[in-house]
This record gives sequence, C-alpha cells and structure tokens, in this order.
Amino acid sequence: MKVDVLLGLQWGDEGKGKVVDVLTPSYDVVARFQGGPNAGHSLEFNKIKHVLHTIPSGIFHSESINIIGNGVVVDPVIFANEIESLRKLGVEPTKNLLISKKAHLIVPSHRELDAASEAAKGKGKIGSTLKGIGPTYMDKTGRNGLRVGDILNPNFKEKYLQLKNKHKDVLKQYEGYTANIEQHETAWFKGIETIREFALIDSEYEVNQYINENKKILAEGAQGSLLDIDFGSYPFVTSSSTICAGACTGLGIAPSKIGQVLGIFKAYCTRVGSGPFPTELEDEVGQKLRDKGNEYGSTTGRPRRCGWLDLVALKYAVMINGVTALIMTKADVLDTFDSIKIAVAYKINGQKTEQFPYDINTKIESVYKEFKGWKIPITSLKSEKDLPTQLLDFIKFIESETGVPVKIVSVGPDRDATIIRK
Repeated sequence: MKVDVLLGLQWGDEGKGKVVDVLTPSYDVVARFQGGPNAGHSLEFNKIKHVLHTIPSGIFHSESINIIGNGVVVDPVIFANEIESLRKLGVEPTKNLLISKKAHLIVPSHRELDAASEAAKGKGKIGSTLKGIGPTYMDKTGRNGLRVGDILNPNFKEKYLQLKNKHKDVLKQYEGYTANIEQHETAWFKGIETIREFALIDSEYEVNQYINENKKILAEGAQGSLLDIDFGSYPFVTSSSTICAGACTGLGIAPSKIGQVLGIFKAYCTRVGSGPFPTELEDEVGQKLRDKGNEYGSTTGRPRRCGWLDLVALKYAVMINGVTALIMTKADVLDTFDSIKIAVAYKINGQKTEQFPYDINTKIESVYKEFKGWKIPITSLKSEKDLPTQLLDFIKFIESETGVPVKIVSVGPDRDATIIRK
C-alpha cells in the first residue's frame, strides 16, 4: 500500500482541514508531515466550527490513527490548548494520536526571536504569524533544537536552559526590544506534561510498518505550495517544505511509496501577510470575495488578501507536486458574481509568459479569461448532475489546462457540502 498525499496548491488556507475530515473514513492513518501552529485547519460539522493547528484533521474519527510527524514543529502551549478543546467536545485524543520523537519543540524564546526579527524588518517584514516557527526551523537546521524525544531525558531542563540562554544572547542584538521569556515558562512546562500523556514514537518505523501492513495512509500538509521554502514566492514563504517531497522527509518514507497526490485549491485565490500576489483585487470585488468567503485567518484573524484564480501558479504547483487529482473548494463563494475570471498568463516587462517566474516580486500584469457566473446558490446541491452548466464549464477549463481531473468540489463549509465527481 502506498501513502496518498494531500496538500494545498496556493498560498495556504485552501480548505485542507475540511477535506481531510471528509476523506478520513477512507483511511486508516492520517499523518501531518510539516509546519506548526501557524497552520489553521478548519472543520465544520453539526453546525460547529473546529480549528486545528498541530493535530491532524482526522482526529474526530476515533477509528483512525493520527500522527504528528517528525517534520512538524510543536508548541506545547498551543498543543495543550487544542487537547483541552477536543476533550470538551468529548474526544479523547490519547486513544488515537501519536507524536514523533523527532518533531521539534517551539520554546518561548523562539516566539520572542520571531517577534524581534519581524519588528527589525520594518516595511520589509514577511508577515510572520509570530508563532516562533521560523526560529525553530533555524535551530533545527543549525543543530541546536530541542526535540519531543528530549523530554524523556533526565537532563531535559538543562538542555532547555542552554537553548534559552543562547537565545537571550541573540535577542541582545535587537536594540530596543524587550523580551520576558520567563513569564511564558509555567504554561510551557505544563504543556510539556500534556505531551507526556501521549505515545511518543519513532514515527518513521511506525509509518513504514503501517505501509507494510497495507494500511491506507493519508499524509496531510500545512500551508500551501506557493509558500514552500524552495519553490514558493521567496523570501515571503514559510520555513518548511510544503510540497509533496516534504511528505517523504517529514514522515520518513521513500519517494517510491507515494501514491495519489491530492491537490486542493480555492475557486479563487487568497493570501495572508506580505508578499507578491499577481491576481490580487484591491477593490470592491476583492472585498466581496473576502466577505462572502469569510476570508479572515483561522490562526491570526487577519483579513486575507483576495483575488481571482491564478492558473499560472496553479499549473506550476501541479507540476512540482505531481498532482494526480484536484479538489476545488469554496465554489459557493462565487455564487453571486455576474462574471468570474481566471489568470491564464502573466505579462512581465511587456513579455507574455505562462511560467511562474524566478523573481515573483517583479511587476506582473495578469492576463485573464472571463467566464459567465452561475448566479444560483449551490451549497444545498448534492450531486454533480445538479451543478450549473456555467460552473461545470469553469471546472472543465481548469481540467483541460492542468491535465488533471477535479475529483471533488466543495460547495460549502460543512463536511456534508461536498460533491464527489465520477
């Protein structure tokens, strides 16, 4: 059995949480392979909205095994809050949640370093969520990090203090910045005790054992492909590998073990924070998309920037991920638009191109193809045959341009508002 990978194809916020929740009954194991609590995976069922930051989105299905992989960074405070919220809903996550010993820990001083660094950038800031993600991954690659498995060692507190003191020396370089790391430590160490309640595993062995046992496994990504550290809109990117290759390094599986690659995209585009956005609409149309789509960050609450679907970027993401099936979300947000646009090319310095450029920060003019809107509500629709012709034309164009079928269309936030296409 091979591992299927589900990931975002835009700048994140594509609706991965809902889709994983819908697909989980078809899988035995759901495993997060990268990112941290800067992710906000929203799920909605029984008219209640749930937001997960670190825990895989299959956690609400008691029969599924959920794994936080080695590629994830874990904030014990946020993790403990998530666990408390799940327990209030009657979910006992110790029964089906496993944590990799090799996952790295976000410590309080990582958050201080994140805030100090972002403040120092001024107008050049990247729009960090200030969760300490970047500094944690820097310590990981710099071979200074603390890992989940370290909490089992008797010298854990000593290792923590060494890292904190190292961070304090770095923070002294930020003139005028005042840090108070100690005020966060009580909650942090309490979060460590919450982590101790769970099975801490050598996840690479565990996942490969599940593969050998022919269990169906879904690898869940966070953020989106255009935020990838190597292939995203650098430097306005996240600190981990958000593409399909990240599932291999984030879970310890061979490339030959990858099966289906399920790519999620919105019927339009959004972006949170700074960075280039070729199809951004800074007008009443963009505001309408924001309001209709409730485009405010599930982690930060920040309003998302909105724009038309970018086919240049989408085809690029399909290529680097080897996407085998597409999943379109938030089609219902476009219900009331008279016309809908898709960017099919860019103009850079007067030259037309269909390739995602190396320097995405340059001045880009989008070239659009216009489609007629369907002008009817679709949230209550239950099958493909009920979808309006205009929406089907929109979908077929995307399929013809990407060469990949759109297998699922989400027509509303609830898990039931999902149409599986044959």
